[in-house]
Amino acid sequence: AGFIKSPLSQKRLTQDSVELYCEAIGSPIPEIQWWFEGNEPNETYAQLWDGARQDRVKINATYNLHSTSTIYIANLTSDDSGMYECRASNDPDRNHLSKSPKVKWIRSQANVFVIERPDIKAQVNDVSGKLILTCNMTEPYPDIKGHEWMHGDKILQADTETSAFTSYIIEGKMEEHSGVYECVYKTSPVIKGQVNISVPPQVMAYKKSEHGNEGDTGVLTCKNPSFPPVNSWAWYKNGQEVSAPINNGSGRYIIKSSDNKTELRILKLNIEEDAGDYRCNATNSHGFGAATVNLRVRSRLAALWPFLGIVAEVLVLVTIIFIYEKRRKPDEVLDGKRCLGKSNATNHKDKNVRQRNAN
Repeated sequence: AGFIKSPLSQKRLTQDSVELYCEAIGSPIPEIQWWFEGNEPNETYAQLWDGARQDRVKINATYNLHSTSTIYIANLTSDDSGMYECRASNDPDRNHLSKSPKVKWIRSQANVFVIERPDIKAQVNDVSGKLILTCNMTEPYPDIKGHEWMHGDKILQADTETSAFTSYIIEGKMEEHSGVYECVYKTSPVIKGQVNISVPPQVMAYKKSEHGNEGDTGVLTCKNPSFPPVNSWAWYKNGQEVSAPINNGSGRYIIKSSDNKTELRILKLNIEEDAGDYRCNATNSHGFGAATVNLRVRSRLAALWPFLGIVAEVLVLVTIIFIYEKRRKPDEVLDGKRCLGKSNATNHKDKNVRQRNAN
């Protein structure tokens, strides 16, 4: 038995992609092949293979307990419209050039319709402190049942209007709202346009001031939350020439950078050489930006100062107690002798009285 698990009829736009999935069960495990028949009147079925159609076709198959196969077609064109057929067979003569297979190929089909993608004119205008994002779909276009505006996975606005024009207003400056916005037309299939709010890098230091101990590794970090991403990062130490940036891997410096973040590591910090201000510069297609990080390097003994302060306080306190106790001892000894003498005298007096009474 063989069957396609994907929908039996799919609509796609040009430049989109489509994926079909097929399973086959049998003993021995059957082979799966993919075939295609176009919409032209005289066109017949032709077998598809991995890498066909200028490498736009990808076929993956696994044969474990049962057969599974997936066909993926990228960057669809109108010529990709037609009937896709999954064929499965485990007959030994299934691929023989002259013999017909005893068991016919089991077939399952799915129809793919590729619709010409309408052109969407998208733009952004800055008017009196407001950003007005607009999308306008050119004719011809399918039936529209509404619109959505999205930023990432977040839906910003939705309506049920059928117009080919849609807009979204943002309060604030472009630097505060840069990024990729999408206008989504609720059609079949869904059609999306893209509006980019692009600004120079808005570089920020992760911490404006960093601390490190002498001999340890110092880490300075800058990030860029704006769009488009940074093309190149560069680090400088204040007081050095702009034409002499810190080179990655030179001396004790290690630099790790990505589209939106850069990190400078300084190995074996030195108080005299490494303390000071460092500047991270970022460049993208719309300009450049920079931020400054101050690095403070502490001596290895710096961590001992609080402990030494506590020890000094304890020593002073013990000394004060010792002196106070030493001054009090002579008076206490005299008081003790007086009490002892008085007690002995009383005892002797009582003893004499008892002796006289006994006589």
